[in-house]
Amino acid sequence: MLRQDYSLWRCGRHEISLSRPRIMGILNVTPDSFSDGGENLDPKLAVEHALRMLDEGADIIDVGGESTRPGHEPVAADEEAERVVPVVRGILAAAPSAIVSVDTRHASVAKVCVRLGASIVNDVTGFIDPEMVRVAAESDCGCVVMHWNRGNGQSSRKSVRLDSTPARAVAARSVQASARRFTLPEEAPLMREIMGFLGDQARSLMRAGVAHDRICIDPGPGFDKAADQDVVIQRATRKLVSMGYPVLTAVSRKRMVGAVSGVTDAPARDAATLGICLSAIESGARILRVHNVALTAEALNSYWAVSRADARQAFVSLGSSVGDRMDYLSRAVALINEIPLTCVVQASRVYETEPAYGIKVPVANAVAELRSELHPSVLMDALLGVEERLGRVRDPEQAGHGPRTIDCDLVFVEDEEHAGRKLTLPHAHLGERDYVLVPMEDLMHDPVRFLMHAGVPVYAPEDRVGHVVGELGELDWQ
Repeated sequence: MLRQDYSLWRCGRHEISLSRPRIMGILNVTPDSFSDGGENLDPKLAVEHALRMLDEGADIIDVGGESTRPGHEPVAADEEAERVVPVVRGILAAAPSAIVSVDTRHASVAKVCVRLGASIVNDVTGFIDPEMVRVAAESDCGCVVMHWNRGNGQSSRKSVRLDSTPARAVAARSVQASARRFTLPEEAPLMREIMGFLGDQARSLMRAGVAHDRICIDPGPGFDKAADQDVVIQRATRKLVSMGYPVLTAVSRKRMVGAVSGVTDAPARDAATLGICLSAIESGARILRVHNVALTAEALNSYWAVSRADARQAFVSLGSSVGDRMDYLSRAVALINEIPLTCVVQASRVYETEPAYGIKVPVANAVAELRSELHPSVLMDALLGVEERLGRVRDPEQAGHGPRTIDCDLVFVEDEEHAGRKLTLPHAHLGERDYVLVPMEDLMHDPVRFLMHAGVPVYAPEDRVGHVVGELGELDWQ
């Protein structure tokens, strides 16, 4: 059996669960990247693009300030830092819980970005620089070790030697014959080189003090490799997975994608990229580094939902402040129970709570425990659909968006961290809300211990907001 026993990639303060595939959105802040050079040179535009990718489903944002396309001009560390640092700082200012990766070969740039809060160092040179190893060892960042086949040229294709003496019957013919009888290079020497390098570099990091579960490997498609070689490498993804490290697939829009799809224009290769990514996922890769996050998320979420039984525990906070509040809450739970690939396990009693976050009237609150096989962003969209069906109106001019017939907040999903304007998991204010924590006591023995074990800081009762002041009864949702 191939090893697939990893479950976490530890990156700084984040523990990225790899029980499902993750998307790393590419953010190039360069003038000359091969498919999107110059689009995000303005730091404000770059940060906005990063936030948009988070809302589209990116789990990680990979910020790079130096193009590594064929024929690229190397960039000095100072110039790269001028491009990258404002963007890393801006992303984390706007989304403090975002997982940010810095794509750099310069130790000084990596060090600054990690100090700013970047959680991953993605080194295209594979941590061959001792200073880069020192940055990794002196921090707790995740490390992407990539293979770059510099200067080795193209591996020859498999060949056979033919009998040079033609048969008498055809001796008079003058027909040229190729010595090559195979379409691709031989796998064994190519994978020995790549897996040997990746394994050696991973061990050098571990000898320096970097934990095994902080290391991810990338075979480096397109980096001085021919399209034929890249196809061989992608077909050998299971062998890379068997090394016991998370495998990152970074083929997005690259030359190999064009070779197998016939699409010559790099920005038009997203659909073809997706086909190769799904093949890699099926072979055990768990991180996809892509330009088009929205397309990848749609396809990956659909693929995973129908190909894997992967139900997650989730909690939804429910609130109503107008009309027949008990009826709205009951109907909301019943509608949530009808969401595809989702069921309500249990619902708490309903509690009267003090106004909070600018709301002027008391609120009826409850919490529902779910099991869902939907991606959290898809589940969130379904919950917004429940709000719409029950007449929720959001008024951006009023604090807390004003009174509501129903409010459905997805506050926690098992093994999920996410940052964005549309969805943050765990919910940024979960640990301070008495009107969530008290109803959760109906659903489990010790929600405070449960949440703190999951990394959610929980406030003391006297320091919380929206305190429970009474009980209103049970929901009738069955």
